[in-house]
Amino acid sequence: MAEKKTKTYTLEEVGQHNTSTSTWLVIHDNVYNVTKFLDEHPGGEEVLLEQAGHNASESFEDVGHSQDARELMCEYLIGELDEKDKVKSAKVKETEELPSTPSDGGAFWNWIVPGIIALGVALAYRYFFAASN
Repeated sequence: MAEKKTKTYTLEEVGQHNTSTSTWLVIHDNVYNVTKFLDEHPGGEEVLLEQAGHNASESFEDVGHSQDARELMCEYLIGELDEKDKVKSAKVKETEELPSTPSDGGAFWNWIVPGIIALGVALAYRYFFAASN
């Protein structure tokens, strides 16, 4: 089976599609033609039109889209961003790499240490008030 070739677009090419009749976005170095989705977008077409012709990765992540929304994006994928323009969008990509779950030490520092401190305070309180009786 032959591999499907992905078309590449420059930011300049994407930038020419910034109207309600032709709306393209870049999200995570992929290019999407969302023109047919404008009327269906739950946040309204204005949200998409604000980002039209630009890299919308940061805005997309800031909203916190559902898994269903991410799967729906496949229908509108038309290509990927040209390699030379991917470098220009690297700053946006840094925000994508934030951990989605706490680190392994999170449970220890967030629950166990305060629990030990509370236990120590309770024992000290009991000791001092038991000594005064």
